[in-house]
Amino acid sequence: MTDLPASRIPDPYEAPPLRWGVLAPGGIAGRMAEALHRTRQRIVAVGSRSRERAETYASRYEVERTYDSYDALVADPDIDIVYVASPHSAHHAHALLAIAAGKHLLVEKSFTRNASEAAEVAAAARAAKVVCVEAMWPRFGPRFDIVRQVLAEGLLGEIVTVHADHNQPIAHVPRMQDPGLAGGALLDLGIYPVSFLSFVLGTPSRVAALGTLTDRGVDETISAVASGYASAQGALASMTTSMGTRSAATATICGTEARLELVGQMPFYRPGPVRVVRWDGTAAESPETGLCGTDALAYEAAHVAQLVADGACQSPLMPLDETISIMGTMDEIRRQVGVILPGE
Repeated sequence: MTDLPASRIPDPYEAPPLRWGVLAPGGIAGRMAEALHRTRQRIVAVGSRSRERAETYASRYEVERTYDSYDALVADPDIDIVYVASPHSAHHAHALLAIAAGKHLLVEKSFTRNASEAAEVAAAARAAKVVCVEAMWPRFGPRFDIVRQVLAEGLLGEIVTVHADHNQPIAHVPRMQDPGLAGGALLDLGIYPVSFLSFVLGTPSRVAALGTLTDRGVDETISAVASGYASAQGALASMTTSMGTRSAATATICGTEARLELVGQMPFYRPGPVRVVRWDGTAAESPETGLCGTDALAYEAAHVAQLVADGACQSPLMPLDETISIMGTMDEIRRQVGVILPGE
């Protein structure tokens, strides 16, 4: 079997620099700050409801200014783009706040709590003519670009099955149990496999889901099967997610001629190799290329910066319409499992 395609993703350092404001300095915001050292992007301000948390973050990551409110952060005229790193239960409100201030934005996943909130944010961004992208970080890195090319070139034949899983034992984390914070496995962990199925096949017309709920009514474990894809009429896709155990977090695409595997020491959504095995036994595996670990968050930041410089309306790698569709799929899964979040 011939070698797999090479990644076309540019070095994140090549992207034009933007001045970033970080909204909510939690754990993922810290990893983003570290990743941005691999780019020319610069965090100029951080906003938190806690002045102490903002100052701690600013000191650790050499950020110039701190704000003790999100309103003050987005009003800063020196900020080009806001990174919304708050819990997903607050993304809708915080994204709209940044858009109203005329800022471009990168919004952590899950993008919002549901599809209606996602559609409202997308409509506001389009009306304001600002770039708005869901921070589904594997979409922007070399590993997924190789997968993208394998699919485009038809190296697997017709797609028959796709599967992805993501389980982590984090049920002890208070927000994961809190319905008011949109807790549960699906929105926090299951977003990765659901997004992967969408990446490969698009939007399903049929979904069947089963799950178990915690005493507080959020989803602890979910399995779902989807079908009715316009891109592959006979394909079946499946996913599992749980906050009560740990899985290998693998992803596999099986076609009529070969299968593609994202397996190894790291979860499928992190940097790593791509392996394709043909039915005659021959195989090809890409080398691990680009940035490792969460340094790969740099790719999404660089991608958004390039979109802004190019005057683009949205990302071709993570379009807003697909983000809304993914949220819609998760809405249907939660409905079937019986999860109802406050205010929905």
